[in-house]
Amino acid sequence: MAWDIVFEPLLSVWLISAIALPGLAALAYGAIRRARGAPWRTAAFAVLLLALANPTVRQEDREAVPDIAAIVVDRSQSQEIGARPEDTSAALQKISERLAREDGIETRIVTATGNPDDEEGTALFAALEEALADVPRERIAGAIFITDGQVHDVPANAAALGFDAPVHGVIVGRKGEKDRRLHVTEAPRFGIVGEPVKLTFRVDETSAGDGPTGETARVTVRIDGIEAAVTNAPIGEITGVMLQLGHGGPNVIEIDVDKGSDELTMINNRAVIVANGVRDRLRVLLVSGEPHPGERTWRNLLRSDPSVDLVHFTILRPPEKDDGTPIGELSLITFPTHELFDQKLDEFDLIVFDRYKRRGVLSPGYFLNIVEYVERGGAFLAASGPAFASPFSIYRTPLAAILPAQPTGEISIGGYRPEVTEAGNRHPVTAALPGAEKSPPEWGRWFRTIEVNADGGDILMETPDGKPLMMLARAGEGRVAQLLSDQIWLWSRGYEGGGPQAELLRRLAHWLMKEPDLEEENLSAIAEDGTLTIRRRTMLEETPAARVTLPSGEEREVPLEEVAPGRFEGTAEARELGLYRIAQGDLSAVAAAGPLNPREFADVRATADVMQPVVAATGGGIWWAGENAGDTPGIRSVRANQDAAGANWMGLRRNEHYIVHAVHQVPLLTGPVALILILGTLALAWWREGR
Repeated sequence: MAWDIVFEPLLSVWLISAIALPGLAALAYGAIRRARGAPWRTAAFAVLLLALANPTVRQEDREAVPDIAAIVVDRSQSQEIGARPEDTSAALQKISERLAREDGIETRIVTATGNPDDEEGTALFAALEEALADVPRERIAGAIFITDGQVHDVPANAAALGFDAPVHGVIVGRKGEKDRRLHVTEAPRFGIVGEPVKLTFRVDETSAGDGPTGETARVTVRIDGIEAAVTNAPIGEITGVMLQLGHGGPNVIEIDVDKGSDELTMINNRAVIVANGVRDRLRVLLVSGEPHPGERTWRNLLRSDPSVDLVHFTILRPPEKDDGTPIGELSLITFPTHELFDQKLDEFDLIVFDRYKRRGVLSPGYFLNIVEYVERGGAFLAASGPAFASPFSIYRTPLAAILPAQPTGEISIGGYRPEVTEAGNRHPVTAALPGAEKSPPEWGRWFRTIEVNADGGDILMETPDGKPLMMLARAGEGRVAQLLSDQIWLWSRGYEGGGPQAELLRRLAHWLMKEPDLEEENLSAIAEDGTLTIRRRTMLEETPAARVTLPSGEEREVPLEEVAPGRFEGTAEARELGLYRIAQGDLSAVAAAGPLNPREFADVRATADVMQPVVAATGGGIWWAGENAGDTPGIRSVRANQDAAGANWMGLRRNEHYIVHAVHQVPLLTGPVALILILGTLALAWWREGR
């Protein structure tokens, strides 16, 4: 409760002035003439003016409102190093207890954890602004930051804070800390498979000021978990290594720096890059044994891919054909068997035999070259026609050593709809083919099947009565596929609605060329929006839990659940920045959370230098809690323009704001009282003048 006297004039100030001027002139004249009643007339006139000014006693019913003090607690990942979590909690507890003993101060505690995918680093002032968004600026008593000092959104000046109150810093950590970190300066995002790409990086010793020291650090580079390069990198200098991407699609490049002396953390000693491998003009050799309706299907499919360099030959004139036409009059191109199957065979990524039969064009030596080519890592696809069941079958050549299906000599004729087998539902080549979800599948019929005995490999498609239609197998380091019908061209013509021939043949060709996305046994992972998603593809019906190694070195198991035949998934929290390593049996994968060079780990040493300018500009102070968490400063309330920090105390501004609930007003000169005073003083004036 508080009161004061205020004036609420009954007339405007100009009108009161107009009344006062003549009266003052008359009083001045009387004073000059030394009239006996002049003082009493002056008193009467003063009462009149005072009554017109209407003095009023005002009483307010007030309620004091507390000032707001904010404690911003840095819980970013750099604050999880060593004893910092415990020191932070101890400092927070001490300061909170001392603030609780201060009357008239309300405390708001805001925790800033940071976002793993955020490249802006630790944003404590943004967290402070959000916490005080609903607080009037004049009620803010100050802000206390408990942090390692690595704050990446410090305002340029105190005015940018938006309030006039002290900012204090309590630094968690130790003075003179040391750390080693890796900084990637140039990383390939794309690269041609088999061609060299350059990776450059710099190893910094932050204790040496990020400059050359003359010392070296051992750096290991791995691609998809396989060691690709090892080098001793001079500290503080840019180092480059040349790498080769081994396959198309994502190639995960890991860079690791050995631990330095007095290392704070190993998290910033690692980096991961995903470089997409691009094949430079895939070379495919297509040999058609004879002209037939399905020949164009293969040609159109391979020619539609701009990255495929197709070499296509069709055997139009076999050696046994002799019609007497002179050689000089033939316009056919001689089949370059020696050049293709001896000199340049290894230059092809895939060889396709389309309805080819043994006709003397290729000698047994060339077939042996194909077998060796596959066993060294090549790819071979046999699209079989009726000739595969005849004495001219390519199975009666050295190719039998790599083919998974042996012909019985029988051919089945009759319409049927191809079906995906149980193994096919799990295999990435045939899994989830459009139309396969129904029984029977929603695609057109085929009318011919070459009957075989399966010698090995996986049967992915079959006839309704169980005869194999598509088989995949491995031979040495290479891969082999067999199509046991020459009717897939009916799908490309749209017969009875057609079928997914383009998608099926695309997947088949990419599996043969070892694209990682089509491996039947595959482990992959991705970290996005704070979640690590692990994906496992397998031909088995169940799979064990995946073992995950966090960037901090902690290990945990993540169970995987089946989401589709042959596909398992599991998720885990990925709050830590850095590289996650996932292992399951012989398979391994890595995933990176956060940016390539996270700002959060650019420098993890505790420091007061970053916050010092804004702290000094607001009159605050900085203390090192990490040296002794029990020595956190005391709390004092200070008024504006007073010192807000001392050797062992921090000040919070007392703003003394209040809320007015009610106002009571009482006039000092009511009309009757003023009239009595005026008439009384005038009567005294007349009495004095009458004597």
